[in-house]
Order: sequence, then structure tokens, then C-alpha cells
Amino acid sequence: MPASTSAPPPGSVSGGAPTAGTAAATITIKDFAYGDPLTVAPGAAVTVTNMDSAAHTVTADEGAAFDAEVKGGGTATFTAPTKPGRYPYHCTFHPNMHGTMIVK
Repeated sequence: MPASTSAPPPGSVSGGAPTAGTAAATITIKDFAYGDPLTVAPGAAVTVTNMDSAAHTVTADEGAAFDAEVKGGGTATFTAPTKPGRYPYHCTFHPNMHGTMIVK
């Protein structure tokens, strides 16, 4: 009889690492703050869940690696960069909000 394995839930919690090359990951925004640094695979689908009532963005600090706007209470999806590295990001609406995505 083959061994049974349980599949991970779709996506991962803030700061979680995906389990496959293009596994999904989630950035959760709550109380005008991003979660822990997020580690994703190159080219992974990244879902942004905004638990605040205000709109926010997830905008790369340098270049145009990613820029997603998410309405209050909504979600948005973008593709992580394909080049490994650290990608600091911020909210263009709220300059005090900062986070980091690690692609590896």
C-alpha cells in the first residue's frame, strides 16, 4: 500500500515558503503593516490579501519588479521576479509601510 501524504494548503501564510517552483504565496496586510518577510520561488504567483479598509500597494522599492494595488478588504495577484534576490517593497499610499520579498 503506498504511503499517504497530505498536500499543503493552497498558498502559504505570510512569511511562509512555497513548496514548488511556482507555488503560490500570500502577503497579508493588516493594521497598516505587511507580515513577516516572504520567501517565494522565482516566478511564483503572489496573492496580496488586504484586511484593512484602506487601499494599499505592494510596490518594489527599486525598478519595476512588481507593483500591485489592492482595495480595502480585497485581494490582488502578481508574479514574483524570476531573478533570485531580496526585493524590499513599500506602500505608495502609506510611506511607513515596508516589507521584503526574498526570491530563491
